[in-house]
Amino acid sequence: MSPTHRPRHYARRLITAALTVTVMAGTAGWTVAHEEQAITGPPPGTASWLADHSLPGPGRELPDPATTSPARIARFFAGLTDVQRRALAIRHPQVVGNLDGAPLALRYEANARAVRAARDKERAADPGSPLVERYTTLLSPGRHILAFDPRGRGQVAEVFGDLATARRTAVVVPGSDIDLNTFDRDHDRYGTPVGMARALRAQMAREAPGTPTAVVAWVGYTTPVGLGPDAATSRLAEAGAPRLDRLLAGLAVTTAATAEAPPTVFCHSYGSVLCGLAASAMDRARVSDLVVLGSPGMRADSAEGLRTSARVWAARDSTDWIRRVTGYAFLGLGHGEDPTDRSFGARVVSADRAHGHTGYFAPGTDSLRNFARIALGRFDGIRCADHDDGAQDCRHGLV
Repeated sequence: MSPTHRPRHYARRLITAALTVTVMAGTAGWTVAHEEQAITGPPPGTASWLADHSLPGPGRELPDPATTSPARIARFFAGLTDVQRRALAIRHPQVVGNLDGAPLALRYEANARAVRAARDKERAADPGSPLVERYTTLLSPGRHILAFDPRGRGQVAEVFGDLATARRTAVVVPGSDIDLNTFDRDHDRYGTPVGMARALRAQMAREAPGTPTAVVAWVGYTTPVGLGPDAATSRLAEAGAPRLDRLLAGLAVTTAATAEAPPTVFCHSYGSVLCGLAASAMDRARVSDLVVLGSPGMRADSAEGLRTSARVWAARDSTDWIRRVTGYAFLGLGHGEDPTDRSFGARVVSADRAHGHTGYFAPGTDSLRNFARIALGRFDGIRCADHDDGAQDCRHGLV
């Protein structure tokens, strides 16, 4: 950072911090009343799963979802017959559907059962509940639900494409105000995980029509709602980071046979805070590239400080309001350095023609084209962000 840039840089941090503290102080009653309870720990139904001793032979206890690694989960299921695997999915759909490392097709089947059971329970309690329609939508033919947890505001993950045969894969991690109800919606389409995942996979198909691809839309953590301490602190991101780590460890086991490279992870808004906290576990065996967009910060002062061997990329369009609240950390509020600032050290790509905070995956934008090329490993076609100071090409040194 140049000496002339540094005073302006820190002055902006202090002004932003003061504004945030003022906003928090003025809305304290509202924010405390709406503090979110993070859903963590093993999936629902775990107690019943652990009490199941139906597998024949000594030492055939079912693995503990809270402590068993995805690699060991994969080995456990590999040692079962098809009949035994299906029987477990029928008896314990909520557990099997959320077990990272379990066979993909078995998880889809188990989650269809879990969603159907949740819908029937909700319909019996309240036939007019909007959740009935929400669950029915998730059960539409062709949808592949990788994870489902109805607790709290609901968590869900969906696969677009065939993970079992994909050569290039990606994971989308969303930010605030996303849950089971807002996972897929008609308005603000490209601000939802489903809209982002579909747009990214479609663009990957345009860029490389002969390459099998798959994208996971992942809402596996409790996101903040609105503006307040949940959005300005890392509490919910800290609770969600181990869950993202398990997802990526599971994908490393279940997709390694066909994938050309580990997944690219795209983290939007508050999702980039979670990704920053999870980054130290993202070695190049699990994640090839880490891309943040519309980021308020990653709880790190630099890309090097993330302690990941994955390539780190960043994008922000000029109309995104997040630029007003990024680049500081003060009294526990804020998420640190702006990832698009030169001093951070990420590879900053163009987001031209994207609009606002949720327009990065809209068709026709530089950001979507760049994201698809990163996910495909086609770095020559990436357009870097323009810098007035002659910043180094964002493609420099790619391996």
